[in-house]
Amino acid sequence: MTLDTNTLLYILVAGIIVAIALGLHTEWRMSRLLRGKNTKSLEDVIIKNSADIQRFKDFRKEIEIYLAAVENRLKGSTRGVGTVRFNPFKGIGEGGNQSFATAFLDERGNGVVLSTLNSRGSLSIFAKPIEKFASTYELTGEEKEAIKQAQERLNM
Repeated sequence: MTLDTNTLLYILVAGIIVAIALGLHTEWRMSRLLRGKNTKSLEDVIIKNSADIQRFKDFRKEIEIYLAAVENRLKGSTRGVGTVRFNPFKGIGEGGNQSFATAFLDERGNGVVLSTLNSRGSLSIFAKPIEKFASTYELTGEEKEAIKQAQERLNM
C-alpha cells in the first residue's frame, strides 16, 4: 500500500491541528490555574504549603511520643477489677453475703486484692499484694476467683 502526496498532506495537517488543539487546551488550563496570580504569589503559596507540611510532620512526631507515654502509663493503671461476695459463716448463719474479695490489677497482673470478713459484731479487712496474677501470701478461694475475674476483664 502506497501513500500518495495528498494523503500524506492530509495526515500532516490533521496532526498539526491535533497538536494545536492540545497546546491551546494546555494553555487554557494553565491560565485557569494561574488566573489572578503572578509567579511570585504562586511561589509564596508553594513555600507556605511546604512549611505547613513540615509543621504537620513535627506535630505528628510529638503526638506519637505523647501516645507512647500514655500507653506506657496505661499499662500501670488499674484496668481489671473483679469482686466475689460470699458468706464465710455458712454454718452459723451470721453475716449473710456481706463479705467480699476484690482484686484491682493492672495490665501486667500487678495490684492488690482486698478481702473483708463481716459478722454482726466485727469487720476484718485484709490486703494482699499481687504480682503477675499471684501473691506471696496464701490466697483464699474467693480471692483467687476475684483475681481470675479481674484477669478476664483485662483480656476483654
